Amino acid sequence: MIVGILGAGQLARMIALAGYPLGVDFIFLDPSADACANKLGKHLQGDYNDPRLLAELAERADVVTYEFENVPADVAEFLASHTQVHPSPKALAVAQDRLLEKTFFHDLGIPTPAYAAVDSLESLEQAMAIIGWPAILKSRTLGYDGKGQSLLKSADDLKSAWKQLEGALAIVEAFVSFKREVSIIAVRNVSGAIVFYPLSENLHRGGILRVSECCDADVMQQQAEAYVSRLMEALDYVGVLALELFEVDGKLVANEFAPRVHNSGHWTIEGAETSQFENHLRAILDLPLGATTAVGKTAMINFIGGLPLTEDLLAIAHAHLHLYDKAPRKGRKVAHTTVRAENNEQLTALVKRLTTLADRVDDS
Repeated sequence: MIVGILGAGQLARMIALAGYPLGVDFIFLDPSADACANKLGKHLQGDYNDPRLLAELAERADVVTYEFENVPADVAEFLASHTQVHPSPKALAVAQDRLLEKTFFHDLGIPTPAYAAVDSLESLEQAMAIIGWPAILKSRTLGYDGKGQSLLKSADDLKSAWKQLEGALAIVEAFVSFKREVSIIAVRNVSGAIVFYPLSENLHRGGILRVSECCDADVMQQQAEAYVSRLMEALDYVGVLALELFEVDGKLVANEFAPRVHNSGHWTIEGAETSQFENHLRAILDLPLGATTAVGKTAMINFIGGLPLTEDLLAIAHAHLHLYDKAPRKGRKVAHTTVRAENNEQLTALVKRLTTLADRVDDS
């Protein structure tokens, strides 16, 4: 069985590492010569729109998936006419456009912050009379890790924020005063079976995820499962999907969804019976889905821009280091560590120790 992956970054790398014990081979399409997954399968180096490379990928792969949502949707559409593509091109198209995404949530009865589409400074000024202050101006497309976003605190911020978008289509959203940020990772296979991982509580700084902690038996679990189920059924979704949410006044409000394996689920590699990466492969190959039960208390810490000494990380009991084989660069995720503990107190101490090391090399 050969799985094709659009993109060959760290997520593709972790999918491939999960697939080899299952006897799965991989072929990657990625423009970068030094893409970090390229040692784990055949690497088709070139543009995602390259007709020759797309034809080869479609011919060789039994099923195609993708590791990030900025792959051109028309590429997924083309491949879907020649081979199986999971998740579907429709899911990719909705996730790529924040306005389509918010509208989709609204139509499914999933609550979101107040929002409005804007296409000029004048329409932004008009929208603010309804949305109110503070708010966040976001590009509708090509946004991740806080890119293409500006916080609007007063009318004085509007001109500069709009100028930064350089004419891009945009959406303005009410700023949410949340208790915490959480995400739920769910998996649905071709046959329609769905499993859910425990909620992750997430800490972001500068728009980039820093820490995710598994919240087994969380009081918000049932509500999150209801929302993500609704989303997956409406999209006839196959694969792993991550739904990011805010907890506000005891209720969940949807922020966005990612149609792929997700950074907030990296703890599942050591912290769950079956990792999100293995379950993604099981789903797209229509195999029985693995148990998602948490194993102990667990969390994940990202390393951004730089990396502590490997010896310092491996000296920490219960720490599991994952290097991405990526050169350090400002704002770049270069590695993560997962930790498992017997109780919450031990987990808190381990997370504090690792975040201290991460902060020392952080170049975001």
